[in-house]
Amino acid sequence: MFAAERRQLILEMVRANGAVSLRELARVVQTSEVTVRRDVRALEAEGLLDRRHGGAVLPGGFTRESGFPQKSHLSTAEKTAIADLAAGLVGEGEAIVVGAGTTTQELARRLARVPGLTVVTNSLLVAQALAHANRVEVVMTGGTLRGSNYALVGSGAEQSLQGLRVSRAFLSGSGLTAERGLSTSNMLSASVDRALVQAAAEVVVLADHTKLGSDTMFQTVPTELITRLVTDEPPVHDERAATELQALADQGVEITVAGPDTESSGGESGAGHRPRRDMPLPGQRRTQPGGHSGLGPPQLRSAAALAEQGPGERARVADLRRR
Repeated sequence: MFAAERRQLILEMVRANGAVSLRELARVVQTSEVTVRRDVRALEAEGLLDRRHGGAVLPGGFTRESGFPQKSHLSTAEKTAIADLAAGLVGEGEAIVVGAGTTTQELARRLARVPGLTVVTNSLLVAQALAHANRVEVVMTGGTLRGSNYALVGSGAEQSLQGLRVSRAFLSGSGLTAERGLSTSNMLSASVDRALVQAAAEVVVLADHTKLGSDTMFQTVPTELITRLVTDEPPVHDERAATELQALADQGVEITVAGPDTESSGGESGAGHRPRRDMPLPGQRRTQPGGHSGLGPPQLRSAAALAEQGPGERARVADLRRR
């Protein structure tokens, strides 16, 4: 197939589906992902499509957001590796918040084996992944259902998070840059994510390399509030992702990179077997001792119950944030 024929077929697939992964494009046009990536770049230069999240989308992706069916087929191997490493950060008896997204859904599947865990979430997909975990308590926010990503948003979701205090927030998004931090394409989702950040002593961002250097409309987490980024190894040719990783580390974000052979083990017990690379790059800040809220095994029946912490605990968490 000639290059012009490949590119025409790529355009037709993107126009028909809204978003298509590089892997799927390579399968259909019967060539390598490297060749498809080159075709996508050429089409992007002509303004015919945009590159996003390991694939291609219709032009105007800066203001659009792919639905769950499209996102669930993009960068699946990378999301799995990231979720494996992120699960190793969660210990027995912790209380955490987990935002909406396909990567956080993968994380939730691995948290089912962590005993005594309490997960507060606005994501129906995260809750579903943990629904049958008898040692994990799931707390749903209120709010209005946003069907495109199966998340609860709006004032109800934000109000149910007021006063909440947990050890960590695990969030994903549409783009991540050192300049603006984590961002998303939807205003309502961004507002809820900001409320989740306010509830946590530490913020862990889960983002595959295709999101590095991408910027979208609404900022959710400024760079200075991101404690750690868990990502995958960028391809050698992806200079943009490598440059962004360096810039994030220079601003003090701790970066953990999943190796290509990361194994699924689910939970903390297998962390020693996961290939990983922590990047102690220039300017990197270190987590303060006791950098989480230390709530211990939670006794929680609603989001409001976690908010009932004494003034001393609230002051300590606030002090941790200032550090």
